[in-house]
Amino acid sequence: MSDTPREGLEEDHPQLRFELMQADDYSKYLLHSKKEIVFLLRAMRDKGALITVYFNQGSDFLLTTLLSVSAEADTLLLDPGSNAEMNRKALASDKLVFIAAHDKVKIQFTVKHLAKAEYEGREAFRAAIPDELLRLQRREYYRLTAPIAHPLRCTIPVKLADGTNTTFETTVIDISGGGLGIMAPPEGVEFETDHLFENCRIDLPEIGTVLATLRVRNVFEFTLRSGARTKRSGCQFIDLPGHMMTLIQRYIIRVERERKARETGMM
Repeated sequence: MSDTPREGLEEDHPQLRFELMQADDYSKYLLHSKKEIVFLLRAMRDKGALITVYFNQGSDFLLTTLLSVSAEADTLLLDPGSNAEMNRKALASDKLVFIAAHDKVKIQFTVKHLAKAEYEGREAFRAAIPDELLRLQRREYYRLTAPIAHPLRCTIPVKLADGTNTTFETTVIDISGGGLGIMAPPEGVEFETDHLFENCRIDLPEIGTVLATLRVRNVFEFTLRSGARTKRSGCQFIDLPGHMMTLIQRYIIRVERERKARETGMM
């Protein structure tokens, strides 16, 4: 087995490697039920899901697959990697991060340590079944570029430099279950990184209206094709209610379905 990360695991969404299980925004995707965790791990075992294991603070990794999942013994048995030195380092590590993709769903969990074991007469790794496991479906973080023909609009209550309150309506560039990219407001509007804006309104055509709290994550300048300079901002949803997330997912699915229909000449 070659210890090279396979395309489609972590390089297409690198922040999955270490941050998601510590991020409050993703806590709703954590499984805590041992029964559910065992069921998912066994499904991964049955399909031979490839798992990338990171250790030494992410500086080293190896590839493995699950050999056995025992709820009674509270243990996982894993195939060792192909590199003996990486295997030795993994056994000496006190925290290991497991990343995998199963049925287009991102999986992440951590274990405190590995131990040597045996499985059907050959060497294996043994680990405890994790107490929690992150299961992040693609549709929940997939970022959709908003359609030009039917642009999305976002209305944000803001404060002007003179202290007066007003609303700013802007174009949504892209949207996902985690946040959205927008055209930043003009000079004179207080719109800085880490600012929170409550009661923001995003109108999703034919779906409904999302009311959300946004946190500004970044603001940067870029040049349009016309040569004009403008600003764009990335904003994160804060404590987005489940029914609002559902509206966004329905919108993303509908737009993607329409795009595919146009591409195949069915519209």
